Amino acid sequence: MEITERILKEVFHKLLNNEPKPEILNKLQIVIDGMMEKFQDTFELDSIQRQNTFRAIICSMFVHGWGMGMHPFNSPDKNLDDKSIEVRVSKDILIPLENIKALRYVKKDKEGRIKKVLFEPDQHERVKSQIDSLLDKISREKWGE
Repeated sequence: MEITERILKEVFHKLLNNEPKPEILNKLQIVIDGMMEKFQDTFELDSIQRQNTFRAIICSMFVHGWGMGMHPFNSPDKNLDDKSIEVRVSKDILIPLENIKALRYVKKDKEGRIKKVLFEPDQHERVKSQIDSLLDKISREKWGE
């Protein structure tokens, strides 16, 4: 049994006094391990103890949300104004932090769904790439490389 699965089972038991189904455990384990991968460079997770502590925090957050009804089996079909709603989740919901930082513009439709998104690199990255391309152009003109 993998560490994430053990932590999830323990947290489900302690917080909800519940034993999750194996298929739910597998799906949550994939999400949590994916988050661990994404956050590896963001936080100082240089030791096994820190990684497991962070993993336990994420598991606790997921299970707490689950207990509050924030899970795929508790999706209402109408909002508070009695209008029908549709919830879709993309498998690409976990994106690197650099991409989130590059988010500059979001256009939504009248229902609040995202229609267009503009990602731009950080201003420093843009300037650096412009300088690099300018230096490359100069070196090709001067030295024919």
